[in-house]
Amino acid sequence: MLTQSTESHASPSPLGKDGMGRTLVEKIWDAHVVKSEEGFPDILYIDTHLIHEVTSPQAFDGMRKRGLPVFRPKQTVATADHNVPTLNQLQPIKEELSRYQVDMLTKNCAEFGIELYGLGHPFQGIVHVIGPELGITLPGKTMVCGDSHTSTHGAFGAIAFGIGTSQVEQVFATQCLLQQKPKTMKIEVNGELGKGVGAKDIILYIIAQISAAGGTGYFIEYAGSAIEALSMEARMTICNMSIEMGARGGLIAPDQTTFDYIKGREFAPAGAEWDKALAYWKTLYSDVDAKFDSVLTFDAAAIAPMITYGTNPGMGMGIQENIPATNAQPEKEQLSYQKALDYMGFDDDASLIGKPVDYVFIGSCTNSRIEDLREVADFVKGKRKADSVIAWIVPGSKQVEQQAINEGLDIIFEAAGFQLREPGCSACLGMNEDKIPAGKYCVSTSNRNFEGRQGQNARTLLASPLTAAAAAVTGKITDVREFLLEEQG
Repeated sequence: MLTQSTESHASPSPLGKDGMGRTLVEKIWDAHVVKSEEGFPDILYIDTHLIHEVTSPQAFDGMRKRGLPVFRPKQTVATADHNVPTLNQLQPIKEELSRYQVDMLTKNCAEFGIELYGLGHPFQGIVHVIGPELGITLPGKTMVCGDSHTSTHGAFGAIAFGIGTSQVEQVFATQCLLQQKPKTMKIEVNGELGKGVGAKDIILYIIAQISAAGGTGYFIEYAGSAIEALSMEARMTICNMSIEMGARGGLIAPDQTTFDYIKGREFAPAGAEWDKALAYWKTLYSDVDAKFDSVLTFDAAAIAPMITYGTNPGMGMGIQENIPATNAQPEKEQLSYQKALDYMGFDDDASLIGKPVDYVFIGSCTNSRIEDLREVADFVKGKRKADSVIAWIVPGSKQVEQQAINEGLDIIFEAAGFQLREPGCSACLGMNEDKIPAGKYCVSTSNRNFEGRQGQNARTLLASPLTAAAAAVTGKITDVREFLLEEQG
């Protein structure tokens, strides 16, 4: 059984060393520092360690060779997600490497006494989907996983970040990490979003504005009225892609929306423990006089449905815009920029509206939650996908899958020609059977569009679930607002 931690491990001063208020990141970080010395990284205590089949085998081997047990197995949670097939999951996995990695996770968890939500378990799913939905992810926690998109959990007001395999072993052995305290950035998004614009568009817009390296070295706190108006699932989408601008992680201060989401979940505190936890969570915000190393502000009304045109998430634009010209880029970046356009088969100044697409993938730890599926089902109800498009919908967990079935979303998807598959990372990355063929265009709700990410020589265009659904229905890149205006009229 998972052991939850809901309060800080230290009692730091309410103020920073300079007498100023502290940011949310500083409050949580300071509460988890076991030891700090000038000139050295902090020893940071980790509340929850999430693991999956890809980055854990070498760490387990290291523990075995040194004859060490996992120090706190009850604070470690495992699931199989990256390598799993999304059809016929209870049959043997066809791909040899995938089968081997999933089998090794099962053996390692059994040997070291770690809870595993493997294939066939009702809690199985993408690690960054099951943590929140099970009430494992809580405000004020430190959480790590051998996966870059661990920042997803920051939506709850937690410090959550990805780690490497050697660090996975370090947490296994000590429940601590050596970490340099990050710089802090605040990104405010204020105002109201336009029709057809959602959380995925917000984060793609921010990354396009500041570049895929604009957050390097920072932990980002997202704030502002547009962020506060988002649901928890939408906030997870925002925080999920913090790494795509180079940030160490991202988080959002917990509020009533957060507390309402957590209450009653499988491993969430209950009774007197809930009251105690809630009192602590309500202290988790950046003080008015807290000093950030950088502050950026954006207007929600300026954000349109977004789509990427290149091979990193920073190469994005409003769907009605034209691809920026190569000669408009900094001179040192022009060669790589042109290479990206060549890979995608796109030209300077071209519009993507009307560009035919071959695949649509709705899923990944960015957009595979029940709200994403509901939004797509609501849009495609009564419509039919284009014959030229293969459309996959991959829920983020067994619980999401079951909820979709309970709500009849599977019937809507089937009628529209969309295939509802079983949970897993799927076509987010070419690490399982769900790959996009070479040269084919895929409008994807995932988080990365690197060369070969979805399959060798596959071409990925990142977008929101609504924009992806519109592309599936029309068979081409489409501004979903045209549908929404017609329906409204």
